[in-house]
Amino acid sequence: MDAVSRHLSELIDRPAAEVYAFAAEPANLPRWAAGLSGSIEFVDGRWRADSPMGAVTVEFAPRNDFGVLDHWVTLPTGETNYNPLRVLAAGDGSEVVFTLRRRAGVGDDDFEADAAAIRADLATLKKVLER
Repeated sequence: MDAVSRHLSELIDRPAAEVYAFAAEPANLPRWAAGLSGSIEFVDGRWRADSPMGAVTVEFAPRNDFGVLDHWVTLPTGETNYNPLRVLAAGDGSEVVFTLRRRAGVGDDDFEADAAAIRADLATLKKVLER
């Protein structure tokens, strides 16, 4: 197996349940996830978002008590990418952990750019929630 994963995280000074509730609401994505959504709407039973990659469909894991925010993004090409995302309790606060997986054919520069975009999104999530 040649898969490469990188765990990117951000500590947020808010209770994990509060962070999860905010991040689990797809309508909130444009407020913090620029890498995924400039806008999002629920159309024909699916979440559709305008992203830097074009129009995408986003499917989220069912709401749960474990902080799992996994989601699948279907690109305009029809390719679907699985994105593991978790909210973990960390004392009185939380840690949000995104697992970035290198897709086949993605070079080092693009992988680093993806990581930078995710770090920026997580920093924005922290900023929004700690106001």
